[in-house]
Amino acid sequence: MLRNRSVPVDTVLPHVFYNDLARALEWLTTTFGFVEHYRYGDPLSGVQVHLGKSWLMLSAAGPGGKSSAELGCGTQMLTIFVENVEAHFAHSRAAGARIVEGLHETIYGELQYGAEDLERHRWLFSRHAHDIDPAAWGATVVNPL
Repeated sequence: MLRNRSVPVDTVLPHVFYNDLARALEWLTTTFGFVEHYRYGDPLSGVQVHLGKSWLMLSAAGPGGKSSAELGCGTQMLTIFVENVEAHFAHSRAAGARIVEGLHETIYGELQYGAEDLERHRWLFSRHAHDIDPAAWGATVVNPL
Protein backbone atom coordinates (compact mmCIF):
# COMPACT_ATOMS: atom_id res chain seq x y z
CA MET A 1 0.00 0.00 0.00
CA LEU A 2 1.27 3.48 -0.82
CA ARG A 3 2.49 5.45 2.21
CA ASN A 4 0.92 8.87 2.70
CA ARG A 5 2.58 11.20 5.22
CA SER A 6 -0.72 13.06 5.68
CA VAL A 7 -2.68 10.05 6.99
CA PRO A 8 -1.11 7.52 9.38
CA VAL A 9 -2.55 3.99 9.72
CA ASP A 10 -2.52 1.23 12.34
CA THR A 11 -2.21 3.52 15.33
CA VAL A 12 -5.24 2.86 17.57
CA LEU A 13 -7.75 0.15 18.45
CA PRO A 14 -11.12 1.89 18.78
CA HIS A 15 -14.06 0.44 20.70
CA VAL A 16 -17.45 0.97 19.06
CA PHE A 17 -20.68 0.44 21.04
CA TYR A 18 -23.86 -1.14 19.63
CA ASN A 19 -27.31 -1.65 21.16
CA ASP A 20 -27.71 -4.91 19.22
CA LEU A 21 -24.17 -6.24 18.94
CA ALA A 22 -25.09 -9.52 17.23
CA ARG A 23 -27.08 -7.71 14.53
CA ALA A 24 -24.33 -5.10 14.11
CA LEU A 25 -21.69 -7.82 13.72
CA GLU A 26 -23.71 -9.52 10.99
CA TRP A 27 -24.30 -6.18 9.22
CA LEU A 28 -20.66 -5.07 9.45
CA THR A 29 -19.33 -8.36 8.10
CA THR A 30 -21.88 -8.54 5.28
CA THR A 31 -21.93 -4.87 4.28
CA PHE A 32 -18.39 -3.62 4.97
CA GLY A 33 -16.52 -6.94 4.88
CA PHE A 34 -15.11 -6.96 8.41
CA VAL A 35 -13.76 -10.35 9.51
CA GLU A 36 -14.46 -11.63 13.02
CA HIS A 37 -11.35 -12.58 15.00
CA TYR A 38 -12.88 -13.50 18.36
CA ARG A 39 -15.97 -12.96 20.47
CA TYR A 40 -16.79 -13.20 24.17
CA GLY A 41 -19.68 -13.08 26.63
CA ASP A 42 -23.01 -14.82 26.99
CA PRO A 43 -24.96 -12.86 26.00
CA LEU A 44 -22.47 -11.51 23.46
CA SER A 45 -20.67 -8.50 24.93
CA GLY A 46 -17.58 -8.05 22.75
CA VAL A 47 -16.16 -8.93 19.37
CA GLN A 48 -12.80 -8.15 17.80
CA VAL A 49 -12.93 -7.65 14.03
CA HIS A 50 -10.57 -6.50 11.32
CA LEU A 51 -10.56 -5.32 7.75
CA GLY A 52 -7.09 -5.50 6.28
CA LYS A 53 -4.73 -4.05 8.88
CA SER A 54 -7.46 -2.10 10.71
CA TRP A 55 -8.66 -3.70 13.94
CA LEU A 56 -11.71 -2.78 16.05
CA MET A 57 -13.43 -3.87 19.20
CA LEU A 58 -17.21 -3.99 18.97
CA SER A 59 -18.92 -3.81 22.34
CA ALA A 60 -22.47 -4.14 23.63
CA ALA A 61 -23.80 -0.78 24.74
CA GLY A 62 -24.57 -0.45 28.42
CA PRO A 63 -23.04 1.21 31.46
CA GLY A 64 -20.00 3.09 30.24
CA GLY A 65 -20.90 3.15 26.56
CA LYS A 66 -23.78 4.13 24.30
CA SER A 67 -24.29 3.75 20.56
CA SER A 68 -24.73 6.70 18.22
CA ALA A 69 -28.35 5.62 17.68
CA GLU A 70 -29.02 5.81 21.42
CA LEU A 71 -27.30 9.20 21.73
CA GLY A 72 -29.12 10.57 18.70
CA CYS A 73 -25.91 11.87 17.15
CA GLY A 74 -22.53 10.73 15.92
CA THR A 75 -19.56 11.01 18.23
CA GLN A 76 -16.76 9.99 15.87
CA MET A 77 -15.91 8.93 12.33
CA LEU A 78 -13.57 5.98 11.89
CA THR A 79 -11.26 5.70 8.88
CA ILE A 80 -10.53 2.20 7.61
CA PHE A 81 -7.91 1.72 4.91
CA VAL A 82 -8.75 -0.70 2.11
CA GLU A 83 -6.66 -1.41 -0.98
CA ASN A 84 -9.56 -1.50 -3.47
CA VAL A 85 -11.75 1.28 -2.15
CA GLU A 86 -13.65 1.50 -5.44
CA ALA A 87 -14.88 -2.10 -5.17
CA HIS A 88 -15.54 -1.64 -1.44
CA PHE A 89 -17.68 1.41 -2.19
CA ALA A 90 -19.69 -0.45 -4.84
CA HIS A 91 -20.24 -3.44 -2.52
CA SER A 92 -21.24 -1.32 0.50
CA ARG A 93 -23.68 0.76 -1.54
CA ALA A 94 -25.23 -2.37 -3.10
CA ALA A 95 -25.52 -3.99 0.37
CA GLY A 96 -27.56 -1.04 1.63
CA ALA A 97 -25.07 1.14 3.50
CA ARG A 98 -26.23 4.75 3.77
CA ILE A 99 -23.60 6.66 1.78
CA VAL A 100 -22.97 10.05 3.39
CA GLU A 101 -19.96 11.06 1.29
CA GLY A 102 -19.49 9.81 -2.27
CA LEU A 103 -16.24 8.31 -3.53
CA HIS A 104 -13.82 11.18 -4.18
CA GLU A 105 -10.17 12.19 -3.98
CA THR A 106 -9.25 14.56 -1.17
CA ILE A 107 -6.79 17.46 -1.26
CA TYR A 108 -4.56 15.49 1.12
CA GLY A 109 -4.15 12.51 -1.23
CA GLU A 110 -6.85 9.99 -0.24
CA LEU A 111 -9.46 8.28 -2.39
CA GLN A 112 -12.32 7.76 0.05
CA TYR A 113 -16.04 7.60 0.76
CA GLY A 114 -18.18 7.91 3.87
CA ALA A 115 -20.99 5.65 5.06
CA GLU A 116 -23.25 5.25 8.06
CA ASP A 117 -24.03 1.88 9.63
CA LEU A 118 -27.30 0.56 11.02
CA GLU A 119 -26.77 2.31 14.39
CA ARG A 120 -25.63 5.61 12.84
CA HIS A 121 -21.87 5.23 13.35
CA ARG A 122 -19.97 7.06 10.62
CA TRP A 123 -17.19 5.33 8.67
CA LEU A 124 -14.66 6.54 6.10
CA PHE A 125 -13.11 3.93 3.82
CA SER A 126 -9.93 5.16 2.21
CA ARG A 127 -6.94 4.30 0.05
CA HIS A 128 -3.80 6.38 -0.31
CA ALA A 129 -3.91 7.82 -3.84
CA HIS A 130 -0.89 10.13 -3.63
CA ASP A 131 1.93 10.90 -1.20
CA ILE A 132 1.20 14.53 -0.37
CA ASP A 133 3.35 16.69 1.89
CA PRO A 134 0.91 18.14 4.47
CA ALA A 135 2.30 21.63 3.81
CA ALA A 136 1.18 21.32 0.16
CA TRP A 137 -2.49 21.52 1.20
CA GLY A 138 -2.12 24.06 3.99
CA ALA A 139 -1.29 22.03 7.09
CA THR A 140 1.47 23.14 9.43
CA VAL A 141 3.77 20.26 10.32
CA VAL A 142 4.60 20.66 13.99
CA ASN A 143 6.43 17.39 14.61
CA PRO A 144 7.93 15.81 11.45
CA LEU A 145 7.79 12.01 11.22
